Amino acid sequence: MWWLSWLGLRVMGLRPTRLTAPLDADLDLSDFDGFLIGGGDDIGADLYGAKPLFDVRIDAARDAMEMRVLDHALPRDVPVLGICRGAQMLNIHRGGDIHQEMREAYADVPRMWTPLPVKTVTTEPGVRLRDVIGRETFRVNSLHHQAVDKLGEGMRVAARDEFGVVQAVEDPSARFRFGVQWHPEFLLWRRPHRRLFRAFAAAVHGAGPAEQRRAARNEPAPEPETEPAAVPDRAPGA
Repeated sequence: MWWLSWLGLRVMGLRPTRLTAPLDADLDLSDFDGFLIGGGDDIGADLYGAKPLFDVRIDAARDAMEMRVLDHALPRDVPVLGICRGAQMLNIHRGGDIHQEMREAYADVPRMWTPLPVKTVTTEPGVRLRDVIGRETFRVNSLHHQAVDKLGEGMRVAARDEFGVVQAVEDPSARFRFGVQWHPEFLLWRRPHRRLFRAFAAAVHGAGPAEQRRAARNEPAPEPETEPAAVPDRAPGA
């Protein structure tokens, strides 16, 4: 997953640096212009007040690292893109929680485990994710057994799949703060997922929401408004 994310970021003109747990206590996170939190092991249930399951693999050092990254990034409005586990971590950091096993909450969800686009996601009306991707519906892959449940402070649902499972969350007050449950790094050959990476890259370079949208869709910047040329008064009798 790291190497595909690295490729997606490099294609968009960024210089990725991989952070691994545990972080050096002296590491200056202000050297980074954005953070992508990717997929991986399940998040420790103690972070959201749940009883841990016995048949899951967790990485407490990584949990601590990502919480530290978010502690730094969110108050400073540094762009954050959370992917799969990263989307869940973003929501948990804001005080939300997750379904530890989504099939217990969504009985109709079939067992799917593939990097290929097998599910249809529908974006909610008026969310920034739809503005960035430019589509109401699109296809995504499925590599997760957990999903966002209670929303964290300031977060909103941006998309669900056909089974009702939350597939994306966003913070509308942030310059760029999205979490997606699928893995767009496996799907960069499809336009909606390239647009997500492109918008993130624009945000890392300092773009606001309107510029991110234009960058994601490769739209030209609007022409600057010009003042009408002044016409001199004609002399009397001229």
